[in-house]
Amino acid sequence: MPGNSERRGKRVVSKKGAAKGSGGKNRQSLAGRGRTLPADERPWHKGYSGDEQLPERTAWKQDKERRAAAAEGRAPKIGQPGTKRTAGKGPFGAKKKAAPVKSSHRVSPGRKAAQPKEGPELLVGRNPVVEALRTHVPATALYVALGIDMDERVKEAVRTAAERGVAILEVSRNELDRMTGGVLHQGLGLQVPPFAYEPFADLLAASLESPAPLLIALDGITDPRNLGAIIRSAAAFGAHGVFLTERRSAAITATAWRTSAGAAARVKVAQVTNLTRSLKQCQEEGFIVAGLDADGETSLYELEAAVGPLVVVVGSEGRGLSRLVGQTCDLRVGIPMVSDVESLNASVAAAVTLAEVSRRRIL
Repeated sequence: MPGNSERRGKRVVSKKGAAKGSGGKNRQSLAGRGRTLPADERPWHKGYSGDEQLPERTAWKQDKERRAAAAEGRAPKIGQPGTKRTAGKGPFGAKKKAAPVKSSHRVSPGRKAAQPKEGPELLVGRNPVVEALRTHVPATALYVALGIDMDERVKEAVRTAAERGVAILEVSRNELDRMTGGVLHQGLGLQVPPFAYEPFADLLAASLESPAPLLIALDGITDPRNLGAIIRSAAAFGAHGVFLTERRSAAITATAWRTSAGAAARVKVAQVTNLTRSLKQCQEEGFIVAGLDADGETSLYELEAAVGPLVVVVGSEGRGLSRLVGQTCDLRVGIPMVSDVESLNASVAAAVTLAEVSRRRIL
C-alpha cells in the first residue's frame, strides 16, 4: 500500500545546506565606520570656522587633491570653510548632484518635458524648395529622390543648389519617406536651419516705408497649415509682414513652409511676446487695428480704413479673438455670408479680407 510520499499534491522542500563563508573577504565590510565627526571638525559644515585642526584622514585627502589639481592646472575640489559648497566633489569624494533643470512649461506627472527643437529642418515639396533656393535661404543639403520626374522646378532646384555650393544627395524614395515622416515630398527635400524670425521693431519700421502699410497679426493660430496658408495669402495680396505670439501659437515649421508654397521666404514674419502690446505700438504709429469677428459691427465691404495703414488681426481657429486683443482693436470686422454657415476657417477668412483690402487699394 503506498505511503504518504506518493499522495497527490504533496510538497517537496529541499533541505537548505550550510551557508558558505566568505573566507574573511567581507571582514572589512563588517567593521565599524568609526565615530561621527562633530560639526566643528567638518570643513564643509557651517559650524567649522577654519581654525580647528583637520582630522588626519580629511587633511590627507585635501592635500592629495591639491597636489592633483596643481599638476593638472585646475582649482582644487575641496570644501570651503563655513559653507556646504564644494567644487565638483566634497572632501570625502561624494559627487555632487546636478541641479534640476528648470522648465518654463508645466509637465503632467509621469510625462517627460518636450525638448525644444533647434536642429535643422527639412523643407519638402517642389515649390517650397525652389522658392527657398531663389531667396537664398541658408541650406546645407538638397535631397533628390532616385528616378524623380525632372520637370522645370526640379531642374531649377538642382541648378541653383549647385551654383550656391549646396550639397546635392540622391536618396531612395523610401529613405526620403523616412526622413520626412511620410509627408508628401514630391521627390525633393531641402535641409535648412531653423526659421529666422524678423525682429518686430524692424518689421514695423520697414512697413512704414510704404505709403499704405499692411500687417497681419495672428492671435493664437495653432495649426501650422493655417499659418502657412495665411502667409501665402499675405504674399499674394501685398502684405508687408506677419507677426504672431511666441507662445500658444504655431511656428514656422516644415509643414507651414510647405503650405505657404515657399511664400514664407518672401514675407517677413516676427514673433512677439505680448500681442496686445505690439498692437498698441502699431496704433501709436498710425495704424488702424481691425479684428476679424463673425459678429463684428463693421462689414468687410464697408471697411473704409482699408486704404490706409492697417493691421488685420486673425483670431484662433476655435475661440476667435481673445478678450484683451478684441478690446484693443479699433474695429471688429465681419464678413457677410449669404448662408447660415457659422464661421469661416481662419486662413480662408484672412484670404477673403486681404483680397477685399487689395481691391480697395487698387481702385
